[in-house]
Amino acid sequence: MEQQTFTRRLFINDVDTFSSRNIAKYLSTCFTDETTQDGAASPPRQPAFRTVATVSSSSKHQNNLFLLQQYTSPTRDELLQRLLECDVVVYNISENATQQQIEEATWAITALHAESENFTARKMFVLVSTVMTWAMTKPQNPEEADAVLTEEDFRRRRPHPSFRNHNNLEKLVLKLGKGSKSKLSSYVVASGLQYGKGENLFHYFFQVSWLLKLPKVPIFGPGTNHVPMIHVHDLARVIENIIELKPKSKYILAVDDSKNTLEDVVKMISDKLGPGEITTLEEQEAVAMKAFTPDELQYLSIDLRLDAFIIKDSFGLRWTSEHGMVENMENIVEEYKHARQLHPIKMCVVGPPSVGKTTVSEKLCRRYKIHHIKIKEVIEEKVAQLTGIVNGDDPESENTSEDVRAAARLQLDRINKSMGVNADRLDDHLVFDILKEKLNSKPCRNQGFVLDGFLKTYDQAQQIFLNEETETQSSEVETPVFNNTITPEHVIALEASDDFLTKRAQGLPESVAEKMRYTPDEFVRRLARHRELAAAEETLLDFFDELEIHPEQIEVTTDDPEYTDVVKKITQMVGIPRNYGLSPQEQEGEERRREEERKQKVAAEVAKKKRGNEAALAEMAAQYEEWQRNVSEVKRQEDELLEARSLPLRNYLMKYVMPSLSEAMLDCCKVKPDDPVDFLAEHLLRHNQDD
Repeated sequence: MEQQTFTRRLFINDVDTFSSRNIAKYLSTCFTDETTQDGAASPPRQPAFRTVATVSSSSKHQNNLFLLQQYTSPTRDELLQRLLECDVVVYNISENATQQQIEEATWAITALHAESENFTARKMFVLVSTVMTWAMTKPQNPEEADAVLTEEDFRRRRPHPSFRNHNNLEKLVLKLGKGSKSKLSSYVVASGLQYGKGENLFHYFFQVSWLLKLPKVPIFGPGTNHVPMIHVHDLARVIENIIELKPKSKYILAVDDSKNTLEDVVKMISDKLGPGEITTLEEQEAVAMKAFTPDELQYLSIDLRLDAFIIKDSFGLRWTSEHGMVENMENIVEEYKHARQLHPIKMCVVGPPSVGKTTVSEKLCRRYKIHHIKIKEVIEEKVAQLTGIVNGDDPESENTSEDVRAAARLQLDRINKSMGVNADRLDDHLVFDILKEKLNSKPCRNQGFVLDGFLKTYDQAQQIFLNEETETQSSEVETPVFNNTITPEHVIALEASDDFLTKRAQGLPESVAEKMRYTPDEFVRRLARHRELAAAEETLLDFFDELEIHPEQIEVTTDDPEYTDVVKKITQMVGIPRNYGLSPQEQEGEERRREEERKQKVAAEVAKKKRGNEAALAEMAAQYEEWQRNVSEVKRQEDELLEARSLPLRNYLMKYVMPSLSEAMLDCCKVKPDDPVDFLAEHLLRHNQDD
């Protein structure tokens, strides 16, 4: 007969937190088990759970597609109605739960218990608590070095002082779920410290390791404490099994099978992802460095050996990480990179001399926070490293074994011999070995790189990027097998005309041209060699085409020193950076830099405005002076014109008027009449009649 199955409606609180979100996402992928009679067609599988959840109003996750519904900050009455609609209620207080969250969980179990007589079907309440409620519990035989605690000891558990409220809530949940006739069954899951899926509590160790900014990954405290842990998906599977199996035991420990110390965990993270070294710091420094909050340090300081017999003996878990983080670190690291989108960006920039490969590479490295690989610098770095090991100058030389020192001496001798024979140039196979070692280094594997202009030929690319085991593969495989770890995923081929490149090289200062080997004769030779290789039967770009990594060819046509258009095209092709943003310290420094730039910009604008005002005043003064000169010139010209125009009239007066008038005025002066004007008039009239 067909087994009756149905989809349960499940509630989980605070789905915007790391733990609840991953539990809800996992449960949304579960399906009911369908069994049919022999020969009968299997019906379509149905989701085992339809999940609803609460989210905070400040949640960044607005579209939780794995949820049927989500409720933002509902009132108690609204929330109770939503809980009563569900078959299973999960309250998660396992990570950094606030007092408000604990009070809400306390209210929820109490309210459901009060309504239980009205239930039409049985409901289940699952409290996901934390092993911090066991933090002060001692084994029955503390003298035994390997003494462990199990679920049988749960009545003796003693909580960490900061987790007494968690412990009280656990007791309340177990109490209200008692009774075979009760329609509300309740379970408590004491979860180990959770890891996986991008990390939460352990994220600092992963981040510091991935960034490789510190020579050693710090542990805060001695690190000798045993940390009970569980992968967050394994915790979700425990909850799934509780819902499906309804075990008799109401208190269940959820920890994996590991008994690792904090030092074991951090050392393995550093080995797989970071510099490979750890250092011990005081716990107070964690807060000062903003690495952990005091609450998080309480979790990391737990020291317990726990065995979860129930989930091992009664549950058929499909473990993600049964033996713990340390044993499964490679997979955990891949989960971390995938969940946080921290995949390396690997690029290769090629092109003719003087086309701008290095400038473009530098800009790409700054934008994507990846490493600039210039072959000359890589070789110099390797020689310096080997010299430091051989001479004991390396800071870690005290821990360097004689075998390592002998190997370094042998490699350095080979390099020096090759450079001596080849006029300071290395044999190709030595260059390739050094380059591959660099590309395989953790900084390049974590963040990525831009390989700047080194590759020239098909054979070079083949020797660097093809797997060494390629020759053993079947001849039926058409696509070559390449080393995916170091092979670029983006190839940018810059191109420009010979005239453009030649003019650019000729425009360089002589000292720069000599340093870059762009002197006229050498530049022409290098450009001709590039064109020759580009016309070969098998070219460098052909190699990448065969790997289905199709190069992006970009024509450089303008002499823009910033390569704005070129960089824009590349970034559109590559996409957004896959890296961490700025740290709080870097953000603070960036804000200071921006503020300084703003002040400098304001000062420059003020100075520019002042200079503009001074220039305007000077121009106005010059214009006024010019106007004055023009006015004077106009007046002079007018005077000359009037003088010229008045000359005929003057001649007329001197000939016909002035003689008679002068005589009359002389007589007037002699006579001195009482009315001189009348005298002059009569004198002129009398003499005019006489004439």
